[in-house]
Amino acid sequence: MTAQEAQWLNQIIATEELHVLFQPIVDVSQQSIYGYEALIRGPKASPLHSPLRLFDVATQAGLLVELDLLCRRLAINRFAALDLPGLLFLNVMPLTIVERDFREGLTLGFIRESGLPPERVVIELTEHVPINDYHLMRQAVAHYRDMGFQVALDDLGAGYSSLRHWSELRPDFVKLDRSFISGIDQEPAKREFLRSILDVARSLDCQIIAEGVETAAEHLCLWELDRSLALLQGFYFARPSEQPLLELNMLLPATTELKSVAGRTARSILRAIDAVTSDYSVMLLAERFRQYPNLRCVAVLDNGKPVAVVRRNAFLTLFTNRYSHALYAKRCVLDVADTRMLVAEANTPLEVLSQQLTDSQDIEQEDFAIVSADGNYLGMGNIVDLLREITAIQVRQARHANPLTGLPGNILINETLTTYLAAEAGFAAAYVDLDNFKAFNDAYGYARGDHIIISLSRLLQAQVESAGGFIGHIGGDDFMMLLPLGHWENVCRQILHSFEAMAPGFYEEADRAQGGIHIENRQNIVTFYPFVSVSIAVKPVFDTTTCKALDIAAQLSELKHQAKKIQGNSLFVERRGCCTARAAG
Repeated sequence: MTAQEAQWLNQIIATEELHVLFQPIVDVSQQSIYGYEALIRGPKASPLHSPLRLFDVATQAGLLVELDLLCRRLAINRFAALDLPGLLFLNVMPLTIVERDFREGLTLGFIRESGLPPERVVIELTEHVPINDYHLMRQAVAHYRDMGFQVALDDLGAGYSSLRHWSELRPDFVKLDRSFISGIDQEPAKREFLRSILDVARSLDCQIIAEGVETAAEHLCLWELDRSLALLQGFYFARPSEQPLLELNMLLPATTELKSVAGRTARSILRAIDAVTSDYSVMLLAERFRQYPNLRCVAVLDNGKPVAVVRRNAFLTLFTNRYSHALYAKRCVLDVADTRMLVAEANTPLEVLSQQLTDSQDIEQEDFAIVSADGNYLGMGNIVDLLREITAIQVRQARHANPLTGLPGNILINETLTTYLAAEAGFAAAYVDLDNFKAFNDAYGYARGDHIIISLSRLLQAQVESAGGFIGHIGGDDFMMLLPLGHWENVCRQILHSFEAMAPGFYEEADRAQGGIHIENRQNIVTFYPFVSVSIAVKPVFDTTTCKALDIAAQLSELKHQAKKIQGNSLFVERRGCCTARAAG
């Protein structure tokens, strides 16, 4: 620490000349921003602009507690002033909370002044000095939790004794150090380490946040590794900013485990079972159940809309003693009906309906009412029928899926394209192909080539499913995408950008340094081939009544040849008779 640095530090604390930045923490399971980590920067013109140097000097000067509390207060006030959504992850020095803050409740005071609820604040313990008194530290953490705060442990795998911190303090969140995320797509050992960490986190009911996600390849690797790893942070999503994003401006991988079930909806499992009105006689319903032994459940309607259900087993237990008839002779069904029920709109996709049933754990799930868009009763659905329908579709999809990627093959592609045309809603059809792939395959072998195809398929699947589209694998390195008209260009741009970042990682270091490979072509001439790249040909379809599936496929094949004439990652678009060629970026 120099005398000038000490002078700068005193001036910074006295004038509160600090800048608060926020970096989003992304929840890929919800496709949204989960919260923000508050980060501090010193004055831009000072030697203490870097937070590392700023806090090192404060430690040497004996002013770490004062600086930490100042940063905390400024971050809370700025977060509240910007009205940011989600949680605030607030960096706190362990030394501070076992000294002044534990005794004086300063953080809670800052929170109350800002009007921010404590439940929206996560105390993120950040090491600059080791923890010496774990008993006191546990008391401090318990004290914060009693006030409503959650607790996070920062930089697991770095610092002094972070694994012991986790064991001793049992935080709500653990942030994995960026050194374990950097290049995880290329290093199997890091993936095995992360799997182990996730197993421990599940056993301790703790959420892991992966810091330092900087590339599309790292992002996709984490998505494929474990779908429970939902919280991610890093430059790939957004850099720290004084005016951070309020919502994501990129598409993230879809997280539903179910594949698309070919557009099938709740209407496909509807059974037309007569309902009863709310004033219907209990005795008449009892007679109906006796008359129809296979009748499991009856909906109760009010003005044509389901308000309850009567389930056979629960209903018939009412008549197990000799006084039952007298007791219920003059009662109406609403008196004995169950208002806890699932109501599904007929146009609900089967995979969405399945998720709703899975989530509704407090409801008897065997039977549910199916209604029209305006809520009027249409019939009943049953979970057995739902599972049977989904299973049959998935078996068929598996039979016609590409064996390498598991994506729908040509038969399902043609059927889905026909379905899109029949819907008359308009869409964009896109053909995706790799450039320089044969040269790569010849140089590195088919196993490494398959790795590229699988990586591309996962990238396409992530982007397309997030936009609500369809992705199929034609064969080899060729794919077909069907996308909503409002999203196709953003999806294609994201694919090109992501694959451009991924491509160098497929090559050995020497080839990576020269930007490609030298290999003999078919004429036995040594030729240089740049990194593999992606060509996308797009045909927006506005008038579905004049198009046929085979015609679109043929046109896309021709457009693909035009796209491949453009060097590097490229997008070639047909716009109602005129085509537009664009290179990526």
